[in-house]
Amino acid sequence: MKKKLSPLFLKYIKIVSFGAFSNKVIGPFTSGANVVYAKNEGGKTTLNALVSGVLFGWEDARGGRNTYKPNNAQRCGSLFFEDEKTQEEYELFRAKNAEGIQGQTALLDDIDKETFSTMFALTSDELRDLRNTTDVTAKLLTAGSGTNASPSRALAEINKRIAEYTSRAAVHEHSVVQLIARQEELRNAMTEAAEEAEQFKLQDKEFHELSPEREEIQARLQSLSAELETLATSRVILEKLEHEQEKNLEQIDRILEEKQALDRENRGFKKAENKGISDLETMQEFAIRDRIDSLLEESNKLEQSTYLAREDYVSSKAAFEALSEGDVIRETEKKARAQRQVHLVATIVLPVVFALVGVLVFIYGREINSLSFTALGVFVILFALLLAGTALLMLFRPNKSDEALLQRKQDAQWVMLQDGKRLEACEEERLKQEQKVFDYLGGVGLEEAHGSLKRARAMLDEMKDTRTKKGVLSQKKQALSAQLGALEEKVLESKNQRENMLANLSFESTTPLSEIDRVIAKKNQQRIALEETRDSINRRYGELKQELSQAKKMRRFDELKLEYQQVRTQQKDSLRDCACLLLAKRTLENAISSWESKSQPEVYKQASRLLEIMTGGKWVKVRMSPEGNLQIVDGAKTAREPVHLSLATCQQLYLSLRIALLMTAENVGLALPVLADDILVNFDVERSRGAVDALLELATRRQVILFTCHEEIVRLLQSRDSHINTLEL
Repeated sequence: MKKKLSPLFLKYIKIVSFGAFSNKVIGPFTSGANVVYAKNEGGKTTLNALVSGVLFGWEDARGGRNTYKPNNAQRCGSLFFEDEKTQEEYELFRAKNAEGIQGQTALLDDIDKETFSTMFALTSDELRDLRNTTDVTAKLLTAGSGTNASPSRALAEINKRIAEYTSRAAVHEHSVVQLIARQEELRNAMTEAAEEAEQFKLQDKEFHELSPEREEIQARLQSLSAELETLATSRVILEKLEHEQEKNLEQIDRILEEKQALDRENRGFKKAENKGISDLETMQEFAIRDRIDSLLEESNKLEQSTYLAREDYVSSKAAFEALSEGDVIRETEKKARAQRQVHLVATIVLPVVFALVGVLVFIYGREINSLSFTALGVFVILFALLLAGTALLMLFRPNKSDEALLQRKQDAQWVMLQDGKRLEACEEERLKQEQKVFDYLGGVGLEEAHGSLKRARAMLDEMKDTRTKKGVLSQKKQALSAQLGALEEKVLESKNQRENMLANLSFESTTPLSEIDRVIAKKNQQRIALEETRDSINRRYGELKQELSQAKKMRRFDELKLEYQQVRTQQKDSLRDCACLLLAKRTLENAISSWESKSQPEVYKQASRLLEIMTGGKWVKVRMSPEGNLQIVDGAKTAREPVHLSLATCQQLYLSLRIALLMTAENVGLALPVLADDILVNFDVERSRGAVDALLELATRRQVILFTCHEEIVRLLQSRDSHINTLEL
């Protein structure tokens, strides 16, 4: 085993206040392999975040991240490192980011935050992030050189600034291309300035000759513009009048069509209406409706009375016929005692039942204001009282069989005769009521109801709907007539207004808009010609005025010469700066290329060996394709890229690359531990064993702390290294 490169290692982690923890010490850790076991939410991720925060600062609350800031407290923690040789202890402490890290900060001289998060803080998700090996190379080069900036970023910044010095964009004033172009412009401008002085005398003469011509053309333009404005305004008004005229005529045609449709609909109502009731007045209709309701209520009462009388007659007749049978007479004596008991029950139960039913029917009739139900309730109550009296009478009369039987037959016969008479009376009264209804409906013009009160009421409802619709039709016709009259007045008014306007413009009353458009177009052409002439004169006048004004100063040539010298100086400075940037670019490219040529072969060699261990010999080589893509090769010499691998194999590839980089980068993060948080969760048993062997090999060079919530991972590590330091949160 290769000897460890640094005698310093992380011994204790102290959480002063971070997340849900406070005043907690985790450790001691050894300088080799360590495993920390904790159940879910036991603090593994919190511990990883604390180490990174103490070393490189707490995270800001951006994007809804968990920053582990305790309630009503500041994040605060310490890392204690120990020298394995001298047992001397060093502390790194951080509270507020603004105060920075305190303690032995020399431990961080050979690493930055970006390299630490890429190489030393491993999780199962981050094992898939190591895709750009060139960027990782630049990070390791940064850490090895002791600088705080990535060479790749510095190279990108240099390329950006070189592009600015060679850009043609106007925003880059220090661009060499822009300065050369500006220098050429100034040289040409100085030549032109020398020629301008000779032309000023001729321009002054031309300037004074243009003034009268400008005034004459301006006067002609004003007169022509006034004529065009009048014509254009009149044309718009005439077009609006014609449009309104057409719109009004269309509305007149539509109103006439609507009136015809209303007439047809009204004729249809006249055909469908009942002649007998079509002329009824409102009060007559109300009186008929009230009378129909009254007759309907009377009919319902008679129907109910007839029904009850028929039921009573059928019952009394059956009772009489039953008493007339000889078997009933012979059985009377045998059942006398039983009947007395039944009579006793009937005396109490049946009257009570009928009385309750009567009361309920009476209350319901009063609630719905129905006279028939109210009368029925009274009748049932009276019937219950009668039944109770009869039962009591029968209960307490002398118990003489023959007299009782005879008396019962006489009573039954009398009741039957009385019920029969009452039924005949009810039937006769019902027939009279039907004839009365028929005669009344015929007398008020409702013969088509054929004596049906419900049909008569429906006919009245239809007549009312028809009358309402006819009223609506009449109102619509009146409204349409009013609209028609107003539109006809508007048509006549628009016609008179159009004729007057055309007369004012000296046109015939029948002149179409196209003729006015032709006159406007002709005058517009005249105005355009005058405007072009005026613009040409004004342009020339303004040019001459400006040039003559500049000629009075006569300092333009000197200013151009001064600016020309300034541009030459800027050009020299830009060329010098650009040369420095190109030299810096070449130096950085050579440094990165040199590091890659020395370190990358060893990285891929180590990664190939570790991947073969992890996969049990299935994948034997890690390499870079000619196109710059990462590939792995199996025992059958088949190469594949990471995108074609399973999740577990892809994680094993990147884990082997990180371990190889950590092994080869001997001068990067010497005292810092490698923190691995449940990176074996997607590995099977065999590959977990290979990954554990690789981590244990790394632990001979660097301190490794593996966090896990799986007991089988702890047992696997202990089986592969019986001396492994095991901690439980």
